[in-house]
Amino acid sequence: MHENSNTPRESEAITGVILAGGQARRMGGQDKGLLSLAGQPMIHWVLEALAPQVDHLLINANRHHHRYQRFGHPVIPDRLPDYPGPLAGMLAGMETAATGFIAIVPCDAPLLPRDLVARLAQTRDEQDADIVTAQCGGRLQPTFALIRCTLATDLYEYLTSGQGKIDRWYRQHRLAVLDMEEQAEAFINVNTPEELEDLETRFRQE
Repeated sequence: MHENSNTPRESEAITGVILAGGQARRMGGQDKGLLSLAGQPMIHWVLEALAPQVDHLLINANRHHHRYQRFGHPVIPDRLPDYPGPLAGMLAGMETAATGFIAIVPCDAPLLPRDLVARLAQTRDEQDADIVTAQCGGRLQPTFALIRCTLATDLYEYLTSGQGKIDRWYRQHRLAVLDMEEQAEAFINVNTPEELEDLETRFRQE
């Protein structure tokens, strides 16, 4: 597990949570985090970018636990059944983390900004926010966010009441939005075989 040499006390530390628990219907049900990209599972690239930015790491996955465990970080499933969506993975991370905040990112964003967590944390401090999420292209990128872990009970109640929209839950709390328009390409994620092929071509050219 990654540890910074100057790790702050746990109340100020941040746990990174990579969301790899979805069904990936548009990818034919394949496990997106394990799809090959430039000779490595896609989650490898996300881990490489996120690990230096956080104090601890968790992988949220509902399939292929043994394969994800090979990356050397705890693997946690959703607490709720039937793949209720990204919020369920966030909840699992919030309930597992021993830190005050989690930084969530999806497993299919291999161009993850190397300064994402620092910028989210700076925005949190400036605006006294409980949740900070990125925005680019005039749209929220809600699966890139910093979330206060004490909101876990509220999130559990939200999900078990039958709701699942991320933006709606975010707006029920002190939400700050970080504009990352200048790094819009970093938020490219992979939802279809065609998008994976395009990204493979890009990696080969770099």
